[in-house]
Amino acid sequence: MRILGANAFDQCVLNMALIHVCNQEGYIGQQLYALYNAEEIAIDLWSRSHWFNIYVPHPAQEFEEISLEQGLTRGYNVEVKAIGDLSQIPYPLLKEAHFVTVLKQKGLNQNYHLAATGIFIRPLAAIKLDIIDDIDNATYQPVLIKHPVMRDYPANWEQKLWQYLNQEIRSDALPDLVKYVDQAHNRDYRSPTWSEVRLAATGFVGV
Repeated sequence: MRILGANAFDQCVLNMALIHVCNQEGYIGQQLYALYNAEEIAIDLWSRSHWFNIYVPHPAQEFEEISLEQGLTRGYNVEVKAIGDLSQIPYPLLKEAHFVTVLKQKGLNQNYHLAATGIFIRPLAAIKLDIIDDIDNATYQPVLIKHPVMRDYPANWEQKLWQYLNQEIRSDALPDLVKYVDQAHNRDYRSPTWSEVRLAATGFVGV
């Protein structure tokens, strides 16, 4: 099997997933708010760390009630859950950081397997992902996934990212980029469709 992200379809699925986890007024935001009661929702939920599962289906996969294109456009292949036990997480989760697992479908109508783990850094609207090359030998390929709608990231955004991950700066020192691609903050923003993401496909940044 080819490595996750080696083809344009996988890259577009991950780009689309990043679009959805940034926009709290979409399907993923509805899932997140459903985890908490009204009193808890009054607190900034994004200051807590959550666990996102991203499912990468086979490109020819069909479903009974919805097309693959519709499901990916709506973010139905992404789920969020609370983290009950931090010992399950292989990364230190700082404020505004969230755990991500990517599960890729083995083949048409087959099950999904773990293909990558990583961290979603919400202020930067980016995911640092470790794509698994060989799970038995613990070899992986690190990549950065930038939000595909934002073409102009600040020149020093990667430096800020590493300073944050190395706990040299706090999350409030990061550029607040997510506000441009979150309808809760930017009412003029409209999430693109799956077909639009495919047309404007961009690759990953190696690290």
